[in-house]
Amino acid sequence: MTMAKALNAGLAAAMSRDPKVVLMGEDIGPLGGVFRVTEGLQAQFGANRVLDTPLAESGIVGTAIGLALRGYRPVVEIQFDGFIFPAFDQITTQLAKLTARHEGAVHLPVVIRVPYGGHIGAVEHHQESPEAYFAHTAGLRLVSPATPNDAYWMIQQAIESADPVMFFEPKSRYWPKGEVDLEAAGIALHASRIVRPGTDVTVVGHGAMVSMLLDAAELAAEEGTSIEVVDLRSLSPIDYAPLLESVHRTGRLVVAQEAPGSVSIGSEIAATVTEKAFYSLEAPVLRVSGYDTPFPPAKLEGAYLPDVDRILHTVDRALAY
Repeated sequence: MTMAKALNAGLAAAMSRDPKVVLMGEDIGPLGGVFRVTEGLQAQFGANRVLDTPLAESGIVGTAIGLALRGYRPVVEIQFDGFIFPAFDQITTQLAKLTARHEGAVHLPVVIRVPYGGHIGAVEHHQESPEAYFAHTAGLRLVSPATPNDAYWMIQQAIESADPVMFFEPKSRYWPKGEVDLEAAGIALHASRIVRPGTDVTVVGHGAMVSMLLDAAELAAEEGTSIEVVDLRSLSPIDYAPLLESVHRTGRLVVAQEAPGSVSIGSEIAATVTEKAFYSLEAPVLRVSGYDTPFPPAKLEGAYLPDVDRILHTVDRALAY
């Protein structure tokens, strides 16, 4: 399946199991969403469970919070990453806090689907990576699938969670196909994993960066460099165990992300690995990221976003120590 189809199938499976699962968002009904992730779901489950909303992100998330308080499991679609900020207050000061505010007596099983990242040739506010804003917010869970199989299972696991989950979907991976196991998830929602073994240097990323890292590892292997690739999968909480085990063996780590590098997911990983694996490191933890500038016009995205060449150059820097 493509990731878009896998998400569609995962949503349908969750809705079939639980009549309290409802979908909300702009143009997600007859249109099926901008990326057609919800295509056919309104026809299958009805307009009372797949709701086209006004163009009002704050109202969408606020309504989802109210539905969750009454026992529903809303799944909200934010049309593009850059459109999430009108809902920022609802997400960070209400959705993330209400369970703690009620000392655990109230749960908010809301999933917010966020298509994010670049490589689609769009304008600003359509290609950004705002995940660090939300990973910094206590009370939210954040995940990002890199494959159609993970997308199929992780969306269902997120919907089943008692806590609010920000579900970041890498838009550039909506269309490539991958195998999907419809029988078993095989791994927990917040588990990271090694997706390519190696011995010389560890590289870690999430979402669309994982396929980029695998491409880089393939090219490096032709030159005799063995790169181990770790798919983070969960951004809050982060499962450090497989990553630290890898770094203990390779002695080197490169962190890659599309988002700007300062005060980011990559920064947190670099600091934590340096703290917990200091005596295993043969080189400083190095980072590859977008630049600390606003996202440029589409024709310049190739100069802004990390690519295989930048990743391999950073790997070479790590190996040079």
